[in-house]
Amino acid sequence: MQVIPVSNSSLKKDFLNTPKALYKNDKNWICPLDSEVENVFNPEKNTFFAHGKCTRWVLKDDAGKLIGRVAAFINEKKAYHYDQPTGGMGFFECIDDEKAAFLLFDTAKTWLTENGMKAMDGPINFGENDTFWGLLVEGFTPPSFGMNYNFPYYQKFFEKYGFVTEYEQLTNHINLTIPFPERFTKIANWVRNKPGYTFEYFSKANSSKYINDLMEIYNDGWQDFENFVPIKKETLEESFKSMEPIMDEHLIQFAYFNGEPASFVVLIPDANQMIKGFDGKLGLIEKLKFAYRRWVGVTRMRAIVMGTKPKFQKHGLESVLFISLGEYVLPKNQYKELELSWVGDFNEQMIAIHKATGATFGKKHLTMRKVF
Repeated sequence: MQVIPVSNSSLKKDFLNTPKALYKNDKNWICPLDSEVENVFNPEKNTFFAHGKCTRWVLKDDAGKLIGRVAAFINEKKAYHYDQPTGGMGFFECIDDEKAAFLLFDTAKTWLTENGMKAMDGPINFGENDTFWGLLVEGFTPPSFGMNYNFPYYQKFFEKYGFVTEYEQLTNHINLTIPFPERFTKIANWVRNKPGYTFEYFSKANSSKYINDLMEIYNDGWQDFENFVPIKKETLEESFKSMEPIMDEHLIQFAYFNGEPASFVVLIPDANQMIKGFDGKLGLIEKLKFAYRRWVGVTRMRAIVMGTKPKFQKHGLESVLFISLGEYVLPKNQYKELELSWVGDFNEQMIAIHKATGATFGKKHLTMRKVF
């Protein structure tokens, strides 16, 4: 077997083509867009290069056949927040062969060690944790856009190599053909009528304001979580820019109290239902299909991030946001399912919100760590 650093355009194609070869007979797998994957490794597209670095490899057998790939990266802002300097590995794909898998793990480990790291988290992304993050261990059904999908046998590789679960990421589903629980609706209507509260949806024309509001709520709401690093405005701007082709402004809702940003939720139509069968490409024909499916073929939405300032938590604001979304979405008679992805098992407040909506279990991903 040969581990080859990705150093030219041909090897970049090999990196993209590896999962396409492995999953060609898996009906559940949906190929991510090549551009979305490549943007992770492009310093001009990925703001994390301002405070980190990454590299990647492909694995070929003696006949030159692609049998695996992996990437390794260091986020300088987070690497030194742990008991030991910790880097990351991700974009792992491999045939069902332990020697091949361990060779890829060893390759990432060696590079990270040479760069001063003493542990690695995986499989994670060189970016925010809303895409390409976590090892799927339950719920092997077609993934929504940005959600990791992998073969079930990957779990045995990670565990045998010595990866240990740091936390679980739970994804739950809401059946939009069934009304929200009565108690949930009552709380929402009660809160919505209380003085001081106002509710708005995102506006592209005033995007700077809403991005600032989201950043304020997010950084305030997550500041007490272990190893939290505040999100930066340029990161959010890049995320919103990437969402523009599928964004529906009404699916991004904000709550305010006397004008102060208090809570938000960001939903997007599931782009995977638009790009299925594209094989990672987005040429003219695919773009026409994409535009058509945007209004006809999409039946699922994905909640990619939610947040509430601590002083407004348990005030029922999330209930209002979901009810408001329902009032906009349900008359369209288009969306049948809302995926709430993903919530860490340490986030009891968000788990309680999922439960209150009547959501049911969908998937489980693991974020794991290997201490060298």
